[in-house]
Order: sequence, then C-alpha cells, then structure tokens
Amino acid sequence: MGYGKVYLVGAGPGNPKLLTLRALEVLQNADVIIYDRLVSEDILKLIPEKAEKIYVGKASGKHTLTQEEINNLMIEAAVKGKTVVRLKGGDPFIFGRGGEEAEALISKNIEFEVVPGVSSAFAAPAYAGIPLTHRAYASSVAIVTGSQAADASKKVNWGKIAGAVDTIVILMGLESIRNIVGNLIEGGLSPNTPAAIIEWGTTENQRTIIGRLATIAEDAEKASFKPPSVIVVGEVANLGRKLAWFKKPLT
Repeated sequence: MGYGKVYLVGAGPGNPKLLTLRALEVLQNADVIIYDRLVSEDILKLIPEKAEKIYVGKASGKHTLTQEEINNLMIEAAVKGKTVVRLKGGDPFIFGRGGEEAEALISKNIEFEVVPGVSSAFAAPAYAGIPLTHRAYASSVAIVTGSQAADASKKVNWGKIAGAVDTIVILMGLESIRNIVGNLIEGGLSPNTPAAIIEWGTTENQRTIIGRLATIAEDAEKASFKPPSVIVVGEVANLGRKLAWFKKPLT
C-alpha cells in the first residue's frame, strides 16, 4: 500500500461561507482531519461523520500537542495510506506553521497539497470596513505576529516596521498590546496614529473598536476584548467609522 496524501488547508477566519470550494472538497473526502482551535464549529459540522477528527489546538501557553507531535500524527496517518487534512484557521502559510509541516512531510517523501485560506489579517478588517490599502492613505501593508515562540530565530523589529509601511496588521497581539504599542511609538509612530481592533472578525460575535494608538490598549481592556482579535494601525483604521457594513453573517 502506498502512502496517503496530506492537505494543508486554510479554514478561513471563521465564517463558513468564506471557506474555499477546494477546502470543502478535500474536507469531504478526508479520512483523518487534524484541526486547530480557531476552526469554527460551523466548519467542523461540514466534516463527514466517517472522518476521524483529532483536535490539536494551541492557545497561549497551552498546547494540546507539540508541533513535532502534530507532524508525527500527519506522517503516521499518511504512511497508513490515509487521506489527511491538516485544518487551520485562516491561511496555513500565514503564522500557521504550515511551512514547518510541509518541510516535515517532504523529509518523509509524503505528497502534500496546500489549500490557501482567507486570512483574518485582511478579512477581519474588511468586515469592519477597514481597507488595508487606499490611494489616499496607504500603499503598503505589513502583517506581523504579536506572539512569537521563545525559540523563534527571527524576532519582530517593531522599530523598523513602524517607519517602513503605511498599515500594520498584527495577529495574535492582544495579550501583548501594551508592549507592542510602546515599541511602535518608540519606533517613531505618533501616539495619535489611528488604530482599530476587530474581535472574532467575520463571525456573528464580531466587535470593533477604533481609537488612537496611545489609548487603544486601554480601550480594549475597557471593552473586555479577548483573542482572537486583529489589530490594525494606520490612517486606514479611521475609515471603519464610515465604511462599516457588517451587521450579521453572510446569507
């Protein structure tokens, strides 16, 4: 029996109607689905009952399995000839460790396919009426992680980012937002730079706050914002005050 195939699949930002057609196709033909914490219940309901579902979610400081153990799960199932879906919130190659998993599969000569997903980095701001680029305000964007592994070899240089782009999108940054804000201001951004936070973007629980960089952390605390949240820093954040269109899930 030959090896099975592994699909590294992006589940999108939460709204099941933002799942791609290819993602839905491979989900419905999978033998094993290894899924993360931010894969929504609505998307899990699309998985056939015959498929084995394995939860490997990670939260800050709480990992169900190590990354090496997740890699081994994929490999072991594929070696048994099974069709495996590694299902991740957002896109597998944007802070989803999809690159590491692809490397692990290649090391064992296991065939894989990447199925891109709609990232919350741009979907959540869009649902909040915040275009990341705009001819009048922004011609460049940086997507940055606000939470890095202790052993990450490439650290975020907030000072350089502060002066390099017009719009900064920060994922997984709410828990360290005060430190991030301080670094951006120290790097040269004005404390009055517009900033926004979108909690549970694209879902029925979506909430948005828009304010200034200097006070956005305090605003988030007062409103009891929690992860998952996307932070947007730049002039475009103010457009959410007049372009907000989202009222309920897509129909």
